[in-house]
Amino acid sequence: MITYFDGKFVDDSEAKISVRARAINYGLGCFGGVRGYLADDGQQVFLFRVPEHMARLQHSARVLFMRLPAPHAELCELVRELLRRNSVHFDVYVRPLLLNNSIKLAPVMREEDSLLTIYCLPLQRYIDKDAIDVCVSSWRRATDSAIPARTKPTGLYLNSALARREAHDNGFDEAIFLTEYGKVSEGSAEHVFIVRDGTLISPPSTEDNLDGITRRSLIALATEDLGLPVLERTIGRTELYVSDEMFLCGTGAEITPVGSVDRRKIGEGGVGPITARLQKHFADVVRGRVPERTSWLTPVWP
Repeated sequence: MITYFDGKFVDDSEAKISVRARAINYGLGCFGGVRGYLADDGQQVFLFRVPEHMARLQHSARVLFMRLPAPHAELCELVRELLRRNSVHFDVYVRPLLLNNSIKLAPVMREEDSLLTIYCLPLQRYIDKDAIDVCVSSWRRATDSAIPARTKPTGLYLNSALARREAHDNGFDEAIFLTEYGKVSEGSAEHVFIVRDGTLISPPSTEDNLDGITRRSLIALATEDLGLPVLERTIGRTELYVSDEMFLCGTGAEITPVGSVDRRKIGEGGVGPITARLQKHFADVVRGRVPERTSWLTPVWP
């Protein structure tokens, strides 16, 4: 595979940083995640909302005193060029990664130490189950005033890894974080939606979670395309137990239905009807089958 690394396209084996780098020693960096979907013709690949993903990476860099090497339009084109150089004609995941490449000892953020790399890999279903079983983690989501989740920082994912390991050790597929105030934040790497009495409900990004592009997209698809009511508000832990449906969403997870929370069955324990409608519509959108939403898609191939 070919990777973009520090201004050049190189073989994966050449994309290396020092073990002394602050990115490794202190987790100083931020990243993005972009999906590409194979069109029905078996050739074209559509990148889903790549301008929004690159804009969020720019915002992350600003917050974290980091610097991207190119303006927004060039960053988007780098992603397309990477996929063309790798002859991508399949479902793909793209990871732009901005790292602090300084080998000095102290954990200090400086714009001039930034290094951008972008790699890709084939990816279909991130979680290969119809409906997953989740638990509420004993670990709390780090607060925005400590490590801001909205910047998608690399170091924050120690928090996620601890929660996910706890979930797996106890027989669950995924973990749900609460905030320090005991309200639902997000999954270890996904946003949370529940359905109650036909209304979709999701915690806002002020609940110490990422300002999710997939989450915002689903709210638009639900309200504008499917005519479904959506509320953004806080959710308590026990409200998860009495929801009619629940799903997690994100670039990797797409729409992943939840069958149970803390061993309480949600609905019938499978994919609820509203979740199924959203899943189908989302799949049609990302593969270019919905003309009204093609502005969200960037073709890789001319």
